[in-house]
Amino acid sequence: MNTLILGGVRSGKSRLAEQLAIDSRLAVTYIATATAQDDEMRARINSHCQQRPQHWQLIEEPIHLAAVLQAQAGGSQCLLVDCLTLWLTNLLMTEDEALFQREREALITVLPSINSELILVSNETNMGVMPLGKLTRRYCDEAGRLHQDIAQRCERVVMTVAGLPQILKGQPF
Repeated sequence: MNTLILGGVRSGKSRLAEQLAIDSRLAVTYIATATAQDDEMRARINSHCQQRPQHWQLIEEPIHLAAVLQAQAGGSQCLLVDCLTLWLTNLLMTEDEALFQREREALITVLPSINSELILVSNETNMGVMPLGKLTRRYCDEAGRLHQDIAQRCERVVMTVAGLPQILKGQPF
């Protein structure tokens, strides 16, 4: 089953994703998209590493997410991607429009072929004030489009608010 978990910063979405991965009782591959650009981000990454089980396989991939999913999919396992909005940011920051379009399309295309348990985590950014800058407006637009496209291809979509999961699509837990 493909599950998309959306939520704001510190909404509990990663904790929920990790609990679903544990509850699956499958071998877990954690696919991290974050890059440690500064001390604050390194601290966030370290915190996430300490919270999740040490026996989970870790793959760090900031750009080529679809290729990693395709290579890892299959069999009795759970793939957990945290998070799509960091992946989107990484792509937008390359300023390579062709790369952005290829990787986005590759992700959307590969999702239906993933026959592993797949949990995708992403920040819902479009519920607040419209950003002033061109890049941040594009980021919000692209995140919204990405979420819509992925939600269409997922059997379950969850919005997490204050640590409480709200099922938007699919069966409850």
